[in-house]
Amino acid sequence: MAITGKTTVTGIIGWPVSHSLSPVLHNAAFQALGLDWIYVPFPVAPERLAAGVAGLKSVGVAGFSVTIPHKVAIIPLLDQVTPEAELIGAVNTVVARDGSLTGYNTDGIGLIAALREKLSFEPAGKNILVLGAGGAARSAVVSLALAGAAGVTVANRSPDSAAALVQLVAARLTQTEFATRGLGLLSDPGFMGSFDLVVNTTSVGMAGDSFPGLALSSLKSGGGIYDMVYAPPVTPLLAQACSLGIPCANGFAMLVAQGEAAFRIWTGATPPKGCMESALTAVLQV
Repeated sequence: MAITGKTTVTGIIGWPVSHSLSPVLHNAAFQALGLDWIYVPFPVAPERLAAGVAGLKSVGVAGFSVTIPHKVAIIPLLDQVTPEAELIGAVNTVVARDGSLTGYNTDGIGLIAALREKLSFEPAGKNILVLGAGGAARSAVVSLALAGAAGVTVANRSPDSAAALVQLVAARLTQTEFATRGLGLLSDPGFMGSFDLVVNTTSVGMAGDSFPGLALSSLKSGGGIYDMVYAPPVTPLLAQACSLGIPCANGFAMLVAQGEAAFRIWTGATPPKGCMESALTAVLQV
């Protein structure tokens, strides 16, 4: 890849950001399509966020990704955000165009694409259990509701956090029924038997930990498990699902799909099928 004065620059801001896999995804796709674009990491400390965003805007980058801890804090610094990003309350993709910065959130797009690709699951009309109530959960809840889910239940260790999340979205997404429950009910077969899908948005599984007593065998016939964790590739939750013959997938496909969505937003082009996935597989060796 030859960098010239005509090369279009994109990147990612975060703190820290050196661990990000996004440069692998996007540079592989730029090369595959023969685009004179490049994607680089920009380490931006929280106290320097406003200056960092202003700097990127002033030097003419075409856009950039946003990762922890800036996804929420960046919103007041943008000229506009999409309705979905505003509802989620977080931005992970920014487009710079005609001197204006627009914020998007492609996490939800990635989740729905992953569910369709890996589990052949369509949320419309389904009843879904979301584990967790943080930023990833909010993105999942919003995207599932926008995709037509009949019901979304948020189960979390802190009932107050779950209630706050549901309260934020319920008034705007009235076509979906929302509910909150404690994690204790996960061992209740009667409770679990009402769901078509379980989505884990927490970090549980990253260190080999699990949800004790989870009554997965009671899921509706044809039900599935989606775990946003992608490292390790097989968490205890996914191992349990596999042992029961329940369709399941990890967060790898979502990571790729949200990157593909951001790529399309910036370039107007679609990455070659499998390009980003192959590049990421080579790095993660999954």
